Amino acid sequence: MDGNRRWATQRGLPQMMGHASGARRIRPLVERCMAAGVECLTLFAFSTENWRRPEQEVSGLTKLFLRYLRKEAGDLHLRGIRLKIIGDVSRFERPLCQLFEEVELLTRDNIGLTLTVAVNYGGRWDVTRAMRAWMTANPGASPETLDEAALQPYFSTGDMPDPDLLIRTGGEVRVSNFMLWQMAYTEMYFTETLFPAFTVQRLDESLVWFAGRNRRFGASDPPPREPGLRSASA
Repeated sequence: MDGNRRWATQRGLPQMMGHASGARRIRPLVERCMAAGVECLTLFAFSTENWRRPEQEVSGLTKLFLRYLRKEAGDLHLRGIRLKIIGDVSRFERPLCQLFEEVELLTRDNIGLTLTVAVNYGGRWDVTRAMRAWMTANPGASPETLDEAALQPYFSTGDMPDPDLLIRTGGEVRVSNFMLWQMAYTEMYFTETLFPAFTVQRLDESLVWFAGRNRRFGASDPPPREPGLRSASA
């Protein structure tokens, strides 16, 4: 969800106004994904590299997370949405960590859309964490016994399908350390639109683009699969 700060700068507004405007985009986009039959939607909210930003901005983002979750938690639950947090949340202050736990617990049995929020998340962190977790669970095991299938459950996304579609707003054309393992065959949609201006109509454009992709997964012909989009990331 890139471009919040640039959106604010273009309008002569404080950068936190850009982040707040971006947060207001989330609800209609989630609703549209639910209507389109998307099973999993992952939002890249805060990366491991974002700690390099000014302390005031990081503090403001933390407060925004708190305010957004407190406001939206009940509605998420009523809509049958399951909230999942991935990333190393230990660096955040206790009130935010506690809220993450409370909302995950509240919504854990919901069977609608799984809304995953990646905070203090990085793809390299995820791979390293998965390797350590596998080694802990299999002490003394030979490395020869480790394959992709054995490692998969130890990722933070181990209970989710790999993303079918990545949407990156803001004009940058890179994945920026996001789901490096999981996106081996993800279709990648890049748009110049800054995230606070990424409307439901823009989302629909990305879904139409995705529907036109010929997904072969390395084969000469695409394998049979259920129609539609299961998992998306932004």
